[in-house]
Amino acid sequence: MAGDGQQWLIPTRRFLRMCRQTMRRPKVADSFDVELTGSGLLLRTILFRRLLLRHVLSPDERTVGVLLPPTVPTVLANAALLLARRVPVNLNYTISNEMLNRCIARARIRRVLTSRKAMERFEHLKPEAELVYLEDLKDRVTRADKLAAAILTWLAPSKLLDRWFGLDEIEPDDLMTLIFTSGSTGDPKGVMLTYRNVGSNVESFHQALQLKPTDTLIGILPFFHSFGYTVALWAGLMLPPKVVYHTNPLDARQVGEIARKHRATLLISAPTFLRSYLRRVPAEDFASLELVVTGAEKLPRELADAFEGKFGVRPIEGYGTSELSPVVSVNIPPGRAPGQAAQWKEGTVGRPIPGVQVKVVDLETGEDLPPGKSGMLLVKGPNVMKGYLDEPERTAEVIRDGWYVTGDVAEIDEEGYIRITGRESRFSKIGGEMVPHLQIEEALGKILQLEEDKVAVAVTGVADERKGEKLVVFHTGLPKPPEQICRELTASGLPPIFIPSPDSFYQIPEIPLLGTGKLDLRKLKDLAESKAKGD
Repeated sequence: MAGDGQQWLIPTRRFLRMCRQTMRRPKVADSFDVELTGSGLLLRTILFRRLLLRHVLSPDERTVGVLLPPTVPTVLANAALLLARRVPVNLNYTISNEMLNRCIARARIRRVLTSRKAMERFEHLKPEAELVYLEDLKDRVTRADKLAAAILTWLAPSKLLDRWFGLDEIEPDDLMTLIFTSGSTGDPKGVMLTYRNVGSNVESFHQALQLKPTDTLIGILPFFHSFGYTVALWAGLMLPPKVVYHTNPLDARQVGEIARKHRATLLISAPTFLRSYLRRVPAEDFASLELVVTGAEKLPRELADAFEGKFGVRPIEGYGTSELSPVVSVNIPPGRAPGQAAQWKEGTVGRPIPGVQVKVVDLETGEDLPPGKSGMLLVKGPNVMKGYLDEPERTAEVIRDGWYVTGDVAEIDEEGYIRITGRESRFSKIGGEMVPHLQIEEALGKILQLEEDKVAVAVTGVADERKGEKLVVFHTGLPKPPEQICRELTASGLPPIFIPSPDSFYQIPEIPLLGTGKLDLRKLKDLAESKAKGD
């Protein structure tokens, strides 16, 4: 049983106490003009819990799906399910119907919480589970529910609430949620995150960036993504800052409007979304921003320069993966680091957050490498997942002696800053040499002077009898012929083995992306294989 000394490891216990600290202060809001103080958040979560237990949940039901974009009701649904001692599984509404139902089946989900408005928006999805609409539950609240929730919110001591909801029986290594991976390299895997995983990651992130009660975070990342779940959802529930939610990170004008209205200071995003904001958000909307943290993909220096030039705040880069809860490292700008000194190195993803260890090992031998040498990045700490759901062999492949094998190739310098140099799955092995797709994409971006508000080029590889693999370049339109581009790639200093052949350039309507803004590597690979066959 987790004692008070380990209370910080149990996010739900810390949530109750944070609500008590912010009883009369705005704590969560959304773009639908819903705003709740700490007391309102706690009271409605307790009400929601009572309705779920009375009208929805079976005693033997462990996992419950949530199919909703980021809003205040989605926050309430997640918190209420955990107070009811269930495991919420936020489902990805940007994937195919087949993939969604595969996730539902794997997680043994019988019921999915959603809304009619959301299902109108997700018309391509037909979940094979009972749908529970939030609108229907709202009409079932009784006077007794309201009275009980008010008493528990305003009068019951926090320790009594722990016992009342059974939170004092939770162990740090109990399952808190399932995050299904984006499926960029294959079928989604169910990442099992524990209370310790999420609680420690929120606390370490907080220690690294010194979040303040006066901060307001823009919560635009979906909760089916681990960055959204841990930082946008649970950092908001466990820590003092207020969070304002919006349903779609690509709604640039609305994101700008809520930032201006709530005087947001923190934005957690991906470079793909920043490109859209750079083009469509007026400078005055982001005038209050103090900190912009990006992840999920590499932050180009040109994008950071342009964003800083327009909005007066330079985006910083962090790093993480779903299996690591997700935050591993982050750059820390002036004013956020202990002692106010910046801990920031351009072109890196920062240093590990407190409690997290990293190292790089040789890609072939697995031997530890010294600073400055590139190899496979391994991570160890309380943020390492419990494992993949029902896949012990797959889990054993990526967790070795407590170290998680990220699949990312990196180097760590003498000061401990991590530089991601590529992804193992984003390499082609040509003539026995590892050729990084990311490096070629960056060179193409400079040559083509691509627009900053969209992803217009992507590199992948397909099997080749003569060289093992060959490079394939997908694009949405080129300002010059492929032959000229290849000559310019050679002139830029890339090795000959890094230069795709002119007949390997293919135009497509749009580059396939996942809901998180990352490249859909699996779809790219399928497209490349189809082109190679002449389809």
